[in-house]
Amino acid sequence: MKKFVNDPKQFVPEMLHGLARANPGTIKYVPAYNLIMRTDAPNDAKVSIIQGSGSGHEPAHVMAVGRGMLDAACPGDVFSAPPVDYISETTKLLRSAKGVLYLVNNYTGDRLAFEMAAELSDAEGIKVETLIINDDVAVSDSTYTVGRRGVAGNFFVIKAVGAASEKGADLGQLMTIGKKVNGVTRSMGIALSSCTPPAKGVPLFDIAADEIEIGIGIHGEPGRRRAKIVSATEIVTLLLDAIVPDLPYKAGDKVALMANGLGGTPISELYLLYGLAHDQLEKRGIKIGRSYVGEYCTSLEMAGASLTLMRLDDEIEALLAADAETPIRVF
Repeated sequence: MKKFVNDPKQFVPEMLHGLARANPGTIKYVPAYNLIMRTDAPNDAKVSIIQGSGSGHEPAHVMAVGRGMLDAACPGDVFSAPPVDYISETTKLLRSAKGVLYLVNNYTGDRLAFEMAAELSDAEGIKVETLIINDDVAVSDSTYTVGRRGVAGNFFVIKAVGAASEKGADLGQLMTIGKKVNGVTRSMGIALSSCTPPAKGVPLFDIAADEIEIGIGIHGEPGRRRAKIVSATEIVTLLLDAIVPDLPYKAGDKVALMANGLGGTPISELYLLYGLAHDQLEKRGIKIGRSYVGEYCTSLEMAGASLTLMRLDDEIEALLAADAETPIRVF
């Protein structure tokens, strides 16, 4: 696998350096802590919202830093949780009179790192709350997590709590909103190919040219099963048959529908999948209220996609519709 890379150990810092260079005035890079943060943060009039996870999932999460979204993102190396001291120092830099909210995708390494950082922050007198995101219906447990994984549905949580924070919501209100959004969001993905972490230099797992991994994790974790490739319509049916009954979504529901690319899927194919999912949901009596097509949470250059549904109500729709400004217009 050919990649644009110098020293694999510097892959993430060099990527973050470029991100900040491309967005002067709105975000800045703090190399000491692998930190991307808003230039106008912290702000004592709002809760600071911080997320961190392994790199390799861009635009999650460093490209979601900006007005109406995250105040900071503290990533680790590719597919690795950020170090505890990085999170702790990030929290000090983002300290606000209204407190700090951690958004944590449900992976063991991420949870342990943020739990320890929260304890350190508490000792510093910083008010911190932690919201766990776990929208993936594919498996109950995996190599990286106990319980369901946090994947592309994470962006709906970021958008909702980010918008509410801009309006002055306190920590308790943000936790209530975040739990509500997470509770009505479900995702599942499928992979057509593997991916190659820069430091590894070879594909993360082997998959035959005529195979698909149903329920793939964004770190290459195995899903529900390996199967022979089928048509796009059948793939959408497989995903929706797992997602829709899980909440369950029902006729009359109004939802947001996201078709998310895993890094190596052309946008044309994502729109194809979106259209098929839209039609199938309409046949089930489920109305599409908001649409999202693109890359939100990737796995390097993995060919594949995920579908996410989120049940809408007036409060959530208003938060999703609020203005936001990030390095790429993901919302």
